[in-house]
Amino acid sequence: MPAFKSFLSPVLLLLLGILLGAGLVGSKGVSAQTTAAPQLNMNFIAEVAQKVGPAVVRIDSERTVLTRGAFPDEFFSDPFFRDFFGQNMPSMPRQRRQQGTGSGFIISADGQIITNAHVVDGSDKVTVILKDTRSFDGQVLGSDPVTDVAVVKIQAENLPTVQLGRSETLEPGQWAIAIGNPLGLDNTVTAGIISALGRSSGEIRVPDKRVSFIQTDAAINPGNSGGPLLNAQGEVIGVNTAIIQGAQGLGFAIPIETAQRVANQLITRGKVDHPYLGIRMVTLTPELKERLNQDPNSRILVTVDQGVLIGEVVQGSPAERAGLRSGDVILSVNGRNVTTADQVQQEVERTEVGSTLDLEIERGGRRQRIRATTGSFPAATEG
Repeated sequence: MPAFKSFLSPVLLLLLGILLGAGLVGSKGVSAQTTAAPQLNMNFIAEVAQKVGPAVVRIDSERTVLTRGAFPDEFFSDPFFRDFFGQNMPSMPRQRRQQGTGSGFIISADGQIITNAHVVDGSDKVTVILKDTRSFDGQVLGSDPVTDVAVVKIQAENLPTVQLGRSETLEPGQWAIAIGNPLGLDNTVTAGIISALGRSSGEIRVPDKRVSFIQTDAAINPGNSGGPLLNAQGEVIGVNTAIIQGAQGLGFAIPIETAQRVANQLITRGKVDHPYLGIRMVTLTPELKERLNQDPNSRILVTVDQGVLIGEVVQGSPAERAGLRSGDVILSVNGRNVTTADQVQQEVERTEVGSTLDLEIERGGRRQRIRATTGSFPAATEG
């Protein structure tokens, strides 16, 4: 009997150890299953989209357009032609409804939205649709075709808003994220980099605009217009606005500083006054200098290699009143050297109407200073 007890004790201890071990392992396994949180595969782009997406809206617009035929209006009112054609009289010009879709982003909790001017210009009806599918009638507070910026207002409260960043500190190669509604595909997120900065309106084939554009390779298509271009922190650095037809991987955005400045004026005044001088100008190059100086019919003598050549002074403009002439070469504006026509335009644009500009020019081999007071930019005039 004692021998049997001595044999049984080790066996019982072994079994007890196995059971306890299994219990502990099972306990740990259950604990791990019940306390582990699900791991989301979130990168910084997904985080930005999740954060900013609710403040990006779709803007549907409707406008009435007149469809004209091949004949002038007088043709249809002439009795002779009515008798001649009878029932086969060509149809008269008629109206039709044109619809468009763009994007925008909410900048205030009470419903102020920045978008592109071309998204809402001429619209009879504007509808704003939020990501949560709520729909509102939109009121256009103001539109500025010169910069392609507009502000729309909806009647709502406690709306999600974007955070505005700075484009002035951008460098090519930094991340860029676009959110919008391209081709009617709502809430689309694309990403790329800042490809270049300071693209002129002439370079991207919109010469009627006064903007120094941000270039990005983040995909931007029709319908993205008015949506935000964001940095890696989810701050708005630009307003997506233009694509070059036929190009691939090229998108452009209005710097947020420009859009914000214009939007503030549209909200408070309903319009924007752009300062201007009233000159048509071209960037001076050594080749242009040589061609002008060798042309026997040219009355212009250029002695500098760099600057901005005034080709024409608009009659009655601030430039004419200040004494600027065709053939003058602008060397600096308010103490800042200028070597391109875009730089002169930017220096003028950053002032206010009625501001005084201190210009250093070269005229006929002599340098002199001219002070000019800016006027209000008329839509049909360049410079």
